[in-house]
Amino acid sequence: MLTYYKEKVVPALQAKHNYANVHQIPRLEKIVVTTCMGKHPDRKQAVEDAVAEIAKITGQKPAVTYARKSVANFKLREGEVLGARVTLRGATMWEFLDRFINITAPNIRDFRGLPTKSFDGRGNYAIGIPDQSIFPEIELDQIKRNIGFDIIFVTSAPTDEEGRDLLAELGIPFRKPNAKKTEEKA
Repeated sequence: MLTYYKEKVVPALQAKHNYANVHQIPRLEKIVVTTCMGKHPDRKQAVEDAVAEIAKITGQKPAVTYARKSVANFKLREGEVLGARVTLRGATMWEFLDRFINITAPNIRDFRGLPTKSFDGRGNYAIGIPDQSIFPEIELDQIKRNIGFDIIFVTSAPTDEEGRDLLAELGIPFRKPNAKKTEEKA
């Protein structure tokens, strides 16, 4: 995937946006996979399950996240285990991206492409995955509870348009802009 980025994506972005310097071309810096187990009554066991699931999916051991402050309405105490996250960089990031584009994303039920409205204004893209069963590394009969994930693609692009172009060139299957309008007519 890295060689594809260097050989195909960089020249395509250079031609499209007319960058004066090679260092202006956007690149994928990291991928963050995160989950939170806020509402589960057995939160500690749920986080342990989530850590195991994220480790299987990413191939890297996740860090456990803790509550920063107490919230009585949520029955949450400061310092209590809350979720897990992992940051992928380098070879593991490119390998995860390749598996996500070619295997995982097409496994999403009723998949018509990923929404393009999830950019943050600075070229970073986030997607929510409601269920871990779309990942091929997860054995369906071993699932104890449904765990949702957020996957954040952090880029060096200064704008959403450049970030969208980078991710589209890498192969992220974005939804067609007028796909929703054609569905409504039919």
